[in-house]
Amino acid sequence: MKIENKITEAVMQITEELYGQPVPEKMVQLQQTRPEFEGQITLVVFPFTKMSHKAPEQTAQEIGEALKEKLPEVVSKYNAVKGFLNLSISSEQWIDVLREIYENPRYGFTPVTEDSPLVMIEYSSPNTNKPLHLGHVRNNLLGWALAKVMEANGNRVVKTNIVNDRGIHICKSMLAWLKWGNGETPESSGKKGDHLIGDYYVAFDKHYREEVRELVAQGMDEEQAKQEAPLIKEAHEMLVRWEQNDPEVRSLWRKMNEWVYAGFDETYKALGVSFDKIYYESETYLEGKEKVEEGLEKGLFYRRDDGSVWADLTKEGLDEKLLLRSDGTSVYMTQDIGTAKLRFQDYPIDKMIYVVGNEQNYHFQVLSILLDKLGFKWGKDLVHFSYGMVELPNGKMKSREGTVVDADDLIQTMVADARQMSADKVNKLEGITDEEAQEIARIVGMGALKYFILKVDARKNMLFNPEESIDFNGNTGPFIQYTYARIRSILRKWEEASPVPSQGGGNGKAANLLPLGGGREGASLAEREISLIQKLQDFQTTVRQAGQDYNPSCIANYCYELASEYNRFYHDFSVLREEDARKRQFRIALSAAVGQVIKNGMGLLGIEVPERM
Repeated sequence: MKIENKITEAVMQITEELYGQPVPEKMVQLQQTRPEFEGQITLVVFPFTKMSHKAPEQTAQEIGEALKEKLPEVVSKYNAVKGFLNLSISSEQWIDVLREIYENPRYGFTPVTEDSPLVMIEYSSPNTNKPLHLGHVRNNLLGWALAKVMEANGNRVVKTNIVNDRGIHICKSMLAWLKWGNGETPESSGKKGDHLIGDYYVAFDKHYREEVRELVAQGMDEEQAKQEAPLIKEAHEMLVRWEQNDPEVRSLWRKMNEWVYAGFDETYKALGVSFDKIYYESETYLEGKEKVEEGLEKGLFYRRDDGSVWADLTKEGLDEKLLLRSDGTSVYMTQDIGTAKLRFQDYPIDKMIYVVGNEQNYHFQVLSILLDKLGFKWGKDLVHFSYGMVELPNGKMKSREGTVVDADDLIQTMVADARQMSADKVNKLEGITDEEAQEIARIVGMGALKYFILKVDARKNMLFNPEESIDFNGNTGPFIQYTYARIRSILRKWEEASPVPSQGGGNGKAANLLPLGGGREGASLAEREISLIQKLQDFQTTVRQAGQDYNPSCIANYCYELASEYNRFYHDFSVLREEDARKRQFRIALSAAVGQVIKNGMGLLGIEVPERM
């Protein structure tokens, strides 16, 4: 049982014995003791003063004395400061906590069973007219981390992607390739397929703008010019032909999309993300139209005189929402309804989470209501994991103008920067090959990118600074990775010198250690050691909180705090050079536990940690 649980249970009994009133568990408020006071756990006493009819400090003294008597093996001493009871926990208890963490490689994680709730998480949602960019990077990293966090909280997780592979934007790239491509392919150009198609999307916009300028120069209104420009008319004609299943248009569409999918797969692999199921808008929009027609027949929606279909959401405090245009074509809402229908057929979903930018907040508010009306049991409680924009110091991204921050370029730059930044450190490693050095650079570069993005609360807009992210000091991925590598170095040196035989396990020979060996009696831990164990114990609570709040950033910042706490411990105490064998053994075990929790925590973020660095 956790120390806090023991104290909570005892306080509930004590207060009823002292003051004659039962106390609900939520009334027992425990927090970490402030650094300027002695102790590790603090009980907030103010809620009990109405029962005691005594001053806060006197009430704290009474409860403290009773706690020390009831839990002598837990509470070694106490001090009362006004309405706060600061408790010093015995070293033996902290050693037991370390033992539990140390012996459980999955500490903090809830096992997943066949009966666990099924959570589906949608992320990525790219368009097939351009490569992935920095915004997609944040989306994919958040989606993957959220999936890992939900799984760590005992949920079965299905990771899905909806690919926007139809519409006018797709036709723009196709038309541009037909006009100016001269049969260019990824193989003939040496470009990734998504980059090749993205170039033609930019080319379309460039020529389209020129046409609009010419029409405006001839005296046409700008809005009219945008509608009358020959290129946009041709693109719309191509879209109509696509809708009509024109063999030539569909063949070109399939060929160009395959180029893009191959390019996406490379980027996803580099990012370390994947999906259990991919849906395509070209397959779901017709399902959505059928579902809307079904809702129309049931009186859930209504048709206007022009033939368009709408949902009246005024009773829900919203407005009226278009579901089918007058010509019968679908809108994005229709597609999402169709996708939901297919997903519900494919999986017994208990909860649906959409990882989509905050510009779509209203869209998902409406979608939740519509799905609930249409009978999807999880519709009312769907979660829109809304996140803010991500920018670089030089400003925003604009896809049509070809000024996006390309995901592939960003990944390559981060790995190259990591190789440059870590050159001196890597070169000091004995016997390392160039391939190993490059792999370390990849792990560090990707760790820097992922951590910098994931440490920020997803709801906030953020500024991604590549130079700052790659720093080996401060709240960065490389700092945490370096701490892990330091711990692994300590454990390797200990294993080489230790006579204890290895029996496997994640920590090698260190996995066979028991804290302080066979005897704990009389053990006395330093405050820094206790603080580090207390921080280790917090991992379980942090994982729970991340799952409840859908917030991977608290995992990221926990990992930084744990790494910082370990480095302070490492600065103040000897580990391998400690002369007292029992203390040395304890600190090796403590280091091994920290390393395992760092690895698990960073793993929830999709971040690898190198064995050497």
